[in-house]
Order: sequence, then structure tokens, then C-alpha cells
Amino acid sequence: MNYQHLLDQVCDYALNYFKTHNTDKLVYHNKKHTEDVAKATNQIANHYQLNDRDFFVVSASAWFHDLGYMVSLQNHEEHSVDVAHAFLEKHNADVEDINTIESCIRATKMPQQPVTLLEKILCDADLFHLGTEDFAKKDRQMFEEYNGIHKTELSKLEWRQKSITFLESHHYNTDYCRLLLDSGKEKNIEELKAKVANAVNKTEDTPVKEIEQPIPTPAPNGEVGFPPPEIESIKKKKDKKERPEKGIETMFRISSSNHQRLSDMADNKAHIMITVNSIILSAIISLLLRRLSEYEYLIVPTFILLTVSLLAMTFSILSTRPSIPPGTFTKEDVDEKKVNLLFFGNFYRMPIEDYIYGMQKVMEDKEFLYGSLIKDVYTQGVVLGKKYRLLRIGYNIFMFGLIIAVIAFIIASAFFGNKPA
Repeated sequence: MNYQHLLDQVCDYALNYFKTHNTDKLVYHNKKHTEDVAKATNQIANHYQLNDRDFFVVSASAWFHDLGYMVSLQNHEEHSVDVAHAFLEKHNADVEDINTIESCIRATKMPQQPVTLLEKILCDADLFHLGTEDFAKKDRQMFEEYNGIHKTELSKLEWRQKSITFLESHHYNTDYCRLLLDSGKEKNIEELKAKVANAVNKTEDTPVKEIEQPIPTPAPNGEVGFPPPEIESIKKKKDKKERPEKGIETMFRISSSNHQRLSDMADNKAHIMITVNSIILSAIISLLLRRLSEYEYLIVPTFILLTVSLLAMTFSILSTRPSIPPGTFTKEDVDEKKVNLLFFGNFYRMPIEDYIYGMQKVMEDKEFLYGSLIKDVYTQGVVLGKKYRLLRIGYNIFMFGLIIAVIAFIIASAFFGNKPA
């Protein structure tokens, strides 16, 4: 099945669905929200390197998941399932794919309880904005939509309190979103709490009806003046300065997580190669070698296969074989910021006092800290590159060697198999 072509049709259908259905009341659950969810779904799915089928399923689910709002505001997930089912059945999609898409859509129902990875990806994409800078804007849209649909007059204070409760009870389901968005979500919670506290204080002060006078402060020329309006802008600039640090920390967390995941994948591939070749070697040694005197024409193919398996297994073992550095550093290395104390191989043979001294230096110096993180990520990349290079050599030897060995067995059997030994 051409999943990409079908996904393009799903996208066109969803966008056209918004054009042909009235969405005036839906300030939040509109075309923009669906496009944002589809974009976030692609981002998370690409991180997990899904195959074509799974990528189609979760992306199609994202496009369909809120179309039910145009049918009915009540139980919209089931209406979205009906819309998706009708479209996919009409376009001859696999029954299993349709069922999986329906499960993903149903998983977005509050409270979210996803089970599979695809369901978790869609649920996290649906609430991706909770940990982004767009949260305040989208929260306002939700507030307007809620009051419009339910015909209530919920105050901003009440809505913010509801939002805080929701954010504090929410958790992302995928490791990727937890690493990427949790810190942003915490920041959004703090901002909401500050607004609530502000509103409560103003409410408490209202009965007094006293106008607070600004506190005079010395002006630059020595005269008494009022607080300059620049103070607020300075605070905002300070907040903006803090944001890159959050982004840097997130970048390092995601990089390390990606490297660890790729390392685990390489180890699994090496394990497969070692297991397969161990079985081949066992079969050759226990069954074939003892009978080569009877089937001399199989000597060359057998030794080709033996050599191939041995070499492939050797390179697989080399790719997983750990190399351990000396594990020592000097005070000069710390003072000159040359050592990376985040990697165990640089300190495991040092006294605890020296390690504590070094780590305190790292924590006191932001440049030293970020430099250590950069070195750590780089070192992981170098080790990962070596591991994958050796693994690729092992796989190439196994693939081409196996082809040559099979051809050799066929030739030997065809031309010499009928001749007496």
C-alpha cells in the first residue's frame, strides 16, 4: 500500500472538512489546532523512527482526531472515529490500520489513557502546547471556546485555577516529550499561579478603595522620582535571558537520550549478529567438519562459510567491546578546564575528595559546566561512530560472505556432488 499517497488524501480531506463545516464556536478546536497536532505528531514520530505503516497510522489519526467536533460537541471522539472509518473504508485501507487509527483517536479522550506507542504519540501531540511558549495564547482560546459552547460566564480567575489543576495532573507519555516539554510546562504553571495570586491580591484590596501611591526613588540627578517604567522591561529581558538556558539544557538532554538510544540499537544489532553466527559456527563444527572426509567437494565452501561467520562475529564483538580510559585526572586538569568529570572513565580511580573538588569547580563555573557537557556529547558521538562503523563492516562481511558461500555450495554440489570421493 502507498501510505504516503493515502496520507496526502487524508490531509486534503481533513482541511476541506473544516471549510465545509461551521466552526465559528470552535475558537480552539479548529483547523489551526489540527495542523499543530499533525505537525507535533510528525516531530515525535520522526524521533522514534517509525516505519511507513506506523507513521501513516499516527499521522492520519492526528488529522481525524477532532473532526468529530463539527458533527457534535458531545462525545466528539466517537464521531471522529466514524468520520475516519467512513473515509478509510471508502479508500480501501487495511482493516487493521483502520482499527489502530480508531484506537489512537479514542485514546485522546480525557482523561487520556494511551497504551501503545502510537496512542502515546498522538496524546502527547494533542497536548504538545502545554509545554511551549504558545500555551498562554492557546489557553485563552480554550477559555473563550469553553464559555461560548457552555454559555457560561466563567471568570478568568476560575479558568486559570482550572488550568493549573489540569496542568499539575497532566503528564506526558513519551520520553521525548517529557525531556522536551516538562520544564516548559512547569514554567507555564508558575506563570499561571503568579497571575492567580495577582488577581486574588487585587480582589482582596478592592473593598479598601485606596489608591496605592508609587514609592519614590532617587532619580539619577539626585531628585526624588518615581520608579522608572523600564523596570518592567528589565524583568521581561531577564525572563528572556533565562529561556536559552532552558533550551540548552533540553538540547543536551535530548542529544544524550538520542545517543543512548542509538547505542542500545547498535548493541541489539551486534547481539543478533553474534547469536546468528554462533549458531552457524556450532552447526559447522558439530555437523559438517567431521563429515568433510566423505564430502571433500564441500571443503572450500565450508571454510568460506566458517571464515565469514568468524569474521562477522569478531567485528560484532569489537563493536560492543568496552574501552576504559585511565580514570585519573590532576588538579591542573581541573583548573585549566581540560577534564570532563561527567564521564566515569575520567575519574573512577580518583579519591572521592579530588572528585568532589573537581565537581564543585564544574558547578561554580558555567563555562566549565557547558564545556564538559559538550565534550560528553562529542565523546558519545565518537564512540557511537566507531561502534556503527565496526558493526557495518561485520554486517557487510556477513551479507556478501554468505552470498559467496551459498554460491560456492551450489557450484560444488552441481559440479562435484555426483563424483565419488
